[in-house]
Amino acid sequence: MKLRKMKLALSCVMVVSPVFTLAAEQEVTAPRVVQALEATFGVHQGERRNHIKGTCAVGEFTATAEAASYSRSALFSGQAVPVIARFSLAGGNPKVPDVAQSARGMALQFKLPKGQLHQMSMLNTPMFDAAHPGTFLDLTEAQRPDPATGKPDPEKLKAFRASHPDSLAQAQYLASHNPPDSYTRSAFFGIHTFKFINAQDKVTLVRWRLVPQEGEKPLSNEALKTAGTDFLETALIRSTSNKPARWDMLVTVGQPGDPQDDPTQSWPAQRPEFKAGTLTITSASTQKGGLCEPINFDPMVMADGIAPTNDPVLRFRSQAYAVSFGKRLSGQ
Repeated sequence: MKLRKMKLALSCVMVVSPVFTLAAEQEVTAPRVVQALEATFGVHQGERRNHIKGTCAVGEFTATAEAASYSRSALFSGQAVPVIARFSLAGGNPKVPDVAQSARGMALQFKLPKGQLHQMSMLNTPMFDAAHPGTFLDLTEAQRPDPATGKPDPEKLKAFRASHPDSLAQAQYLASHNPPDSYTRSAFFGIHTFKFINAQDKVTLVRWRLVPQEGEKPLSNEALKTAGTDFLETALIRSTSNKPARWDMLVTVGQPGDPQDDPTQSWPAQRPEFKAGTLTITSASTQKGGLCEPINFDPMVMADGIAPTNDPVLRFRSQAYAVSFGKRLSGQ
C-alpha cells in the first residue's frame, strides 16, 4: 500500500513539474520586461524605456554590386537609400554619463522605394547579453537600485552572473573595452543572425557589422575621468557639420554548424565576408523634435530579401519595442 502511494505521488511530481517550468517561461512577457525596465530606471513619460538617451541623424546608404548577388532586397539596389539614424546609450536612465561602461546603439531606418522600410538596431558589442528573454528580464531586475544605497546590489549582480552564463560574454567584453570617444569612431554589430535571400531564392545565413572608415578609437583611461557626461551628442553634431561620417557594412557568411539562434555566441573568425555597402551620416541633431524621435526601430521590420532566423531574442525585441512604443504614443 505504501509503495503504491509512493508511486502515485511520484507520478504526480513527474506530471506537474513540466507545467511549473512552462508557466515560468510564459511569465517572461514583453509587458513584464518593460515593467521591469520601468522599476529599475524609473518612468519617463513619453520616452523610450530602454536606450532612452539618444541623438538623431540622417544620411544615406549605397550598396555594392556584390551585395545584390546575396540578397534581392531593394536596400542593395546600388542606388542611394535615405536613412534616418539614432545613436544611443543602453538603459533607461536619460542622464546616464557618456563614459558609462555600457553598450552604445545605432538604429537605422532605410526608406526604400514604394513605401517599403528596412530597419536595423545594432550595438557596439559583438554579442548580446542574453540568449533568451528570461536572462534579459533577470538582468534588468538584478540591476534595480537598492533603496538604501541608490545603487544596484553587488551581491545580486554576482548571483545573477553565476546563474546566467549566457550573460558573461558581453559583460566581459564591456569590462575589457573602454567605451568609444565618439559615435563616429565606433563599430556597430547586428548581433543576430539573418537570412539573405537572392533573386534565385538562395538563402545565405549572415551576420553584419558597420565599421567606421576613420577607424575605431576608445576613450583612454585618463579620458574616462575627464570626458564629462554629455560629450557624445555634441561631438556627433559638430563633426558631421564639418564632414560626413562613414561606415562600411561588412557581412560575414555563415557556415554549417554556426549558431543561428543565440546572439551571445560569436562566429569563428575565419569566415568569408564581403563589403555590402557604405553608410554615410551627413548631419545630426538633438533627439527632441528630431526625425528619429517618433520612430520605433523594430529590428523585425525587414524588406523582401532579408529575413529573420528563429532567434528568440530577436523576435522578443520586436514585442518589447511594441509595448514601449505604445506607452510612448499614449504619453505614459
